[in-house]
Amino acid sequence: MAQVTQQEMLDAGVHFGHLKRKWHPKMAPYIFMEKNDIHLIDLNHTQSKLEEASNAIRSIVRSGRKVLFVATKKQAKEIIESEAQRLNMPYVTERWLGGMLTNFATVRKSIKKMSNIDKMEQNGTMATLSKKERLMISREKEKLQRVLGGIEELNRLPAALYIVDIKNEHIAVKEAQKLNIPTFAMVDTNSDPTQVDFPIPANDDATKSIALITRAIMDAVAQGLEERKYDKDSAEETEAAATEAVATEAPAVAAEGSAEAPASNESTEAPEENAAV
Repeated sequence: MAQVTQQEMLDAGVHFGHLKRKWHPKMAPYIFMEKNDIHLIDLNHTQSKLEEASNAIRSIVRSGRKVLFVATKKQAKEIIESEAQRLNMPYVTERWLGGMLTNFATVRKSIKKMSNIDKMEQNGTMATLSKKERLMISREKEKLQRVLGGIEELNRLPAALYIVDIKNEHIAVKEAQKLNIPTFAMVDTNSDPTQVDFPIPANDDATKSIALITRAIMDAVAQGLEERKYDKDSAEETEAAATEAVATEAPAVAAEGSAEAPASNESTEAPEENAAV
């Protein structure tokens, strides 16, 4: 996993924070200096926190669990959607529905409804409905697809959340906290880093900054997926070798048992001869 250099961060504007008057006091440890009334983020902290978050998220993915990517702000939506789709991870880029985590069973029902509409279109049921009914169902599907399309394949609660701008996505943060789901997030100078488990101090407004940090996290996800595949293949090879060893050993044990049988017969016949004498 290639480490993001400080020069790359500088070029992407990762170090630019908010105006001094908008800062959050708990971000003080991550602020390097103030220039032209704007806080600048210490990239040494960004680099170390990004590495820490990458290692943790890689372990989660390696265990076979899903990470939900969340960003509904304009600058981040397209980046999150394309990166999540690339690695088949769930994502939310439209409005965060209240209860998306805490009321997951109800959300799953809505996803199932969307799936049923797809089936109706495939098996021809839609064609039997009136034009008005088809229009109403199509509109409902579009609405569901827009809001829930990114989590259509999410069958259970995610193991972690990656969030761009925790101030904007405060509802998602609160729901994750309530369910003890680990949170990874880009945290700007106007946010409270103690609200998430793995804060990454960075500019969460600039497109280049969001893209750089998100791709670094997605690289860690990709590595976790590769490691999981390797672990799975290794386990299958070990199991196959063990099965082959048992199959090879069985005839040998049977042959050994056959060889011992005549010897035991001879030893039982000898006393009988002595008794006859």
